[in-house]
Amino acid sequence: MKPFSIFCYLFSLVVLLNACNSGNKQTASQTMEFKKIPVTYPSTRKDTTVADDYFSTIIKDPYRWLEDDQSAETKDWVQKQNIVTFGYLSQIPYREKIRKRLEQIWNYEKFGTPFKEGGKYYFFKNDGLQNQSVLYVQDRLDSEPKMVLDPNTFSPDGTTSLGELDFSKDGRYLAYSISKGGSDWRTIFVKDLQTNQLLPDQIEWVKFSGIAWQDDGFYYTRFPEPAEGAALTAANKFGAVHFHKLGTSQSADKLVYNDKAHPDRSFGAATTDDEHFLCISGWESTSGNALWFKDLTKEKSVFVPVAATFEHDYAVIENLGEKLLVLTNNNAPNQRLILVNTAQPKPEHWETLIPEDTADVLQSAAVCGGKIVCSYLHHASSSLRVFDLQGKFLKEVGLPELGSVTGVSGKKDEQQAFFSFNSFLRPATIYSLDMNSLEIRVFKAPKLDFNPDAFMTEQVWYASKDGTKVPMFITRKKNIAFDGTNPTLLYGYGGFNISVTPAFNPSRAALLENNGIYAVANIRGGGEFGEKWHDAGTKCKKQNVFDDFIAAAEFLIEKKYTARERLAIMGGSNGGLLVGACMTQRPDLFGVCFPAVGVLDMLRYHKFTIGYAWATDYGRSDNKDEFPCLIKYSPLHKVEKKAYPATMITTADHDDRVVPAHSFKYAATLQEHQQGDNPTLIRIETSAGHGAGKPTSKLLDEAADILSFMLWNMKMQVIY
Repeated sequence: MKPFSIFCYLFSLVVLLNACNSGNKQTASQTMEFKKIPVTYPSTRKDTTVADDYFSTIIKDPYRWLEDDQSAETKDWVQKQNIVTFGYLSQIPYREKIRKRLEQIWNYEKFGTPFKEGGKYYFFKNDGLQNQSVLYVQDRLDSEPKMVLDPNTFSPDGTTSLGELDFSKDGRYLAYSISKGGSDWRTIFVKDLQTNQLLPDQIEWVKFSGIAWQDDGFYYTRFPEPAEGAALTAANKFGAVHFHKLGTSQSADKLVYNDKAHPDRSFGAATTDDEHFLCISGWESTSGNALWFKDLTKEKSVFVPVAATFEHDYAVIENLGEKLLVLTNNNAPNQRLILVNTAQPKPEHWETLIPEDTADVLQSAAVCGGKIVCSYLHHASSSLRVFDLQGKFLKEVGLPELGSVTGVSGKKDEQQAFFSFNSFLRPATIYSLDMNSLEIRVFKAPKLDFNPDAFMTEQVWYASKDGTKVPMFITRKKNIAFDGTNPTLLYGYGGFNISVTPAFNPSRAALLENNGIYAVANIRGGGEFGEKWHDAGTKCKKQNVFDDFIAAAEFLIEKKYTARERLAIMGGSNGGLLVGACMTQRPDLFGVCFPAVGVLDMLRYHKFTIGYAWATDYGRSDNKDEFPCLIKYSPLHKVEKKAYPATMITTADHDDRVVPAHSFKYAATLQEHQQGDNPTLIRIETSAGHGAGKPTSKLLDEAADILSFMLWNMKMQVIY
């Protein structure tokens, strides 16, 4: 199947440390004094006249002027805040040593899962410290690779990144999108792989779109061009699918599917590998989608609905002749695979091919070598199972340890498939899967001077406030002391049915070699245990998410993994909301807090870019029944005159997913109300967005700043 984002080019840019550096060698930093670094915050203007009436409740918003990211006053505020933040960070004595060590850890070859197009093999590779991974091609798996596309040439500083890509059926043309400065906006280009020339075709104002070829053109999703200066903040309305024919201008592109009666709905297109069917997925939120298909082999065929409402999720995996293989949670909270006969597509004719597993979540499926390779989640860790085309279970593929399978790649009629596997203790390794024997072997493995036997990942279960059992991964040295002194970073997300599974991160590696602990709590709101687990953390049940995370922190302290002053919490996006809510509810529980690109103003989030689509998880402040729930935990509105933990908020100037106004207003409010002497800083990245496509250089800088800030405020020595 050619899906909406066919080949994800983001690989795990993470690695573990050199075990030789994990000893107790003495350095000068182990005798340093930990003096408070003085901070003088910039003056932030308050406009006390700004207020809103929510069902007779008046809520003041004195820093609303910071929502205008184009104003001279906001730009001046950003500049002054960064001067304070980077001035503080520059005074941490071991910051540069940590940055250097992270660079050493990061510097290894990283390979993506190979995929086959037009009879050739393609793969992404990063030599180690390249800002962006490079696309290569091989005629055979053992032939010399040739470079196809180098995103490092898109911009001098590496801040323009590759987005989605797809190949024409014959393999001659490559259509790909780019993102500038981390924005969600994309521009699509086309390259002729025979001549190695870029074609004049250029498609603008593309967003939340895949690329799906049919014959001499492709389908994509675009939005109307925003008003000048509003591209990074204006609400994204009227998303529509268009078809672009090679050699024509974008103005001639054909409108394929839209819904003018419902401006909050958008649509994505995908074609099956044989280009027999065009499938349109429609969405109005992050949960649930409608699905239509069209037979491209028949003239004047029309779109036929498989599901016309948005109550459940439907993902077309592939077509098996005239039937569509669909992954859905309809009547299956843990998901199942069904066959939809295109001649009789109504639900009463659907055939369950692989039924729901009531214990484990079916995450994804791929048709490879005449079989179906299914990736499941078992207690938040991957399980890989193979079935025949009649749905009969054949074998569970043995995996090395608790970890995550990503990027299963293969063709319906070819006997070799590939997948990527990584864990907290193993960087991304590419495995080949023989579809005849169902045996695996290592295809590409990173070369590291590292002994994973010095470390371990354990999975523990703890009780949340209401008694719900929640799992947590804890990665640490095997011989670590349980004396409450270990610097510990607790990470969580808890939303949008997204599962947080084992993965590498180089900054976590540097933490581990400094006798640190990295913990990941699989809290409600995520997808680790299916739709029921997700639903238990939505709307007016959102407090369950925060209770789960707070209970994880209490467990780590109770079991003496760490102590309050040595415990940091981190989360990004919806995870930034998690951190903001927990630190305002329990400022006594944490030593350091990192709310990253967070949704922090729960009363106005839906007014910016794609925020309205999050309402199925959060609810909306203009709903009389949901407003009381939001105001109870909205981080911006729960800040009081208290002593808060050392905090570094992180955001970026091109974040048009969660606009930086959330972080700006939260930082100004925290700085105003902070009663203790802990620093309350905001680090605002320039030419960066929500995270995707961020160049290696910026990732290294940010990781070094975060780890330095964390360890310094915990009064921790480092081994460098």
